[in-house]
Amino acid sequence: MRRKDREMPEEFAWEVADRCPWMVLSMTGPEGQPYCVPLSMAREGRSFYFHCAREGEKTRCLRANPRVCVSCVASAVPVPEEYSVNYESAVFRGTAREVTGEPEMLHALRLISRRYVPSNLEGFDREVRRTFAGVAVWRVEVSSAAGKRRPGPGKK
Repeated sequence: MRRKDREMPEEFAWEVADRCPWMVLSMTGPEGQPYCVPLSMAREGRSFYFHCAREGEKTRCLRANPRVCVSCVASAVPVPEEYSVNYESAVFRGTAREVTGEPEMLHALRLISRRYVPSNLEGFDREVRRTFAGVAVWRVEVSSAAGKRRPGPGKK
């Protein structure tokens, strides 16, 4: 990291991931082209889970090259008078693998639902029954995590 004064401990990176509203998954396509997409992911330990369609560009990219990068921004506040932004961000590198076992798929979908729709968990089983046949679940196993922040004047 170039700006060592903004580097934060790894635990900070995980906190950012837990607070950010969505994450951006970056990958490389079968022909070497870059591709990134914002996703609703849930974390468990040093892994992220997300769901998507069973076929599509994301799936083709991940099957061709499972090495990925996940980027998160928990906060970004412009500071016009300084021509800058105070922010908290994190970058994770790892390997994506498709989850094929039904128990882990259901576990992952429940984690995602708990994170994004905690007020509607009573409908989880019904929704899973309705959509499960068309859903793919992926797990990103993180190999490195880095956090960074520009806190603003007087903050550390």
